[in-house]
Amino acid sequence: MAYYPHTKKDIEEMLSSLGYNSIDELFKDIPEEARFDKEELLSEGISELEVIKLMKDLADKNKTIDDYVCFMGGGVYDRYIPSTVDHVISRPEFYTAYTPYQPEVSQGTLQHIYEYQTMISRLTGMDVANASMYDGASALAEAAIMAMNLSRKDKLLISKTVNPYWVRVIETYLLGSETEIEYIEERNGEIDYDDVQNKVDKDIAAVIVQYPNTMGIVEDLKKIKDVIDNKKTKFIVMADPIALALLKKPGDLGADIVVGEGQQLGIPLSFGGPYLGFFAFKKKYIRKSPGRIIGMTEDKEGKRGFVMTYQTREQHIRREKATSNICTNQGLMTVAASVYLSTLGKDGVHEVAEQSYKKAHYLCEKLIDIDGIKKAYPNKPFLNEFAVKIETDLYKMKKTLKDKGYLPGIILENQYPHKKNEFLIAVTEKRTKKEIDSFVKEIKAYMKG
Repeated sequence: MAYYPHTKKDIEEMLSSLGYNSIDELFKDIPEEARFDKEELLSEGISELEVIKLMKDLADKNKTIDDYVCFMGGGVYDRYIPSTVDHVISRPEFYTAYTPYQPEVSQGTLQHIYEYQTMISRLTGMDVANASMYDGASALAEAAIMAMNLSRKDKLLISKTVNPYWVRVIETYLLGSETEIEYIEERNGEIDYDDVQNKVDKDIAAVIVQYPNTMGIVEDLKKIKDVIDNKKTKFIVMADPIALALLKKPGDLGADIVVGEGQQLGIPLSFGGPYLGFFAFKKKYIRKSPGRIIGMTEDKEGKRGFVMTYQTREQHIRREKATSNICTNQGLMTVAASVYLSTLGKDGVHEVAEQSYKKAHYLCEKLIDIDGIKKAYPNKPFLNEFAVKIETDLYKMKKTLKDKGYLPGIILENQYPHKKNEFLIAVTEKRTKKEIDSFVKEIKAYMKG
């Protein structure tokens, strides 16, 4: 039974056991200006009408993606979400669904997860997909752990062209373990293939790359796979799901595990979440995978049915046998992704990717015509995201453009200190020619001073 101290003596004893003499000493790391000083947390009650007005006034202070023309990327993107997505996920049978423990009353939930797994498998070119991870970053960390369990090695080789924010999640997951992480150097915006050759050895559990990478450049997966082939080292690819509609599938290029951020599949930006981590892999690795896997079967009357075939959480099996403690299937997000993919279909997703590709290349060519702007990585293939080098104060430029209604891009120096004056810009199918031309006009005006 939990014990909640409620007397002064109880509180003093608790503080003493922690090595503190007072509440102020306990909270000394919190700046004084952020603390309440004998201030009431709650004011007098107000009416429902007043509460609604107060909440609206507060909400109106927020600026959403609808208030800007967005050229931000870096892992999440402003894509169009068909109205069918919100319509379906707002239905109560989907909106409240969670873990399908009882198949006899969960056939709808089980079927949508099965369909989601099927579409992710086809998108990535892999045998199996699970349901599912919290987001792309946690999916990548779980993939690293899975690879170490498979190879029985505890050394990871991660490309420096993987989004550093995602890499931090891997480092956090493995904090306190004996895992050794080594990094593959970058050369001119892409992975240094010679460095892969030099660093891959029999002690490496997995090589981890991003496709396209965090600079938007399409890495040569086959070249990397050729280096690590015929070894126990696993090949993990962090893939962009929309880009896979145009690029060769990682599964066809030798990937063992393919993960990614599924936000682009019908999920709004939502100030950072909730998102969806997709996770696909070779069938032979199924018993080392995290999450859940839904299968299709037949009952004794020959009717089609869906069941939870496999789950890895320690709650359900012996703790020492668990491969993961992920305890969600991100049910609502997988519904959104399933509806998005089935609404657009194969041709629709291809068109989304193709429009993004053409518009990004159009914008890039317009920008490099401006004095003081050039490609950061000339002659490198990219899809809908690219880096330019701009000879100006990027922080000032970004603020100026934001004040004019644009979210212009990402200053790479914040992630890579040596990348001075490099600016990462993403273009999605939502951006119109008028918006792009207007954006170029504003940058040109700024550069002229």
